[in-house]
Amino acid sequence: CLSVIGHLFSASVVGYAFARLRWPGRDILFLVMLSTMMLPEQVTLIPQFIIFGRLGWVNTFLPLFLPTFFGGAFNIFLMRQFMITLPVELDDAARLDGCGLFGILTRITLPLSKPALGIVAINTFRARWNAFFHPLIYLNDPKLFTLALGLRSFRSEFQVEWSYLMAASVMAMLPLIVTFFIAQRYFIQGIVFTGVKG
Repeated sequence: CLSVIGHLFSASVVGYAFARLRWPGRDILFLVMLSTMMLPEQVTLIPQFIIFGRLGWVNTFLPLFLPTFFGGAFNIFLMRQFMITLPVELDDAARLDGCGLFGILTRITLPLSKPALGIVAINTFRARWNAFFHPLIYLNDPKLFTLALGLRSFRSEFQVEWSYLMAASVMAMLPLIVTFFIAQRYFIQGIVFTGVKG
């Protein structure tokens, strides 16, 4: 839940800055941000682990959700592309009525960006719910294990409890299926409208 909030906050604010504001170096920084998508996640794993270890955050949930508040390149790109499609005249009209940047973002841009926000929320929830690699790296205490790590406990070195593993896997899929059916309207709208100008 905190990861979803973090991605929604960071992607919407940074995407708004890239899409609607004009400031020096904006396009260069946008290219730098896009280039981070080409960097494999494993490249930054050891430096991140060292930093979180020195902060005393290993074996806590902080490394799993705190980085989401600093943005993800794909989500920022998605929000920027959607916000570019919104008419600039709405911002101008709000400015004439005395609305500041924060007011324009919260009262006009974000309500109109619900489809893109829905996609970011669904994708983040799905990715974090199924996350195995990062919890495996940062969590050592079995009491803190996520669902994906808990499913691994049904497998031992010499035996697999297939019936329990399959039943637990079905139960683990149910929240994702329910979430998708509840938010599928936003998911489909976000796919249709993102990147379509006009």
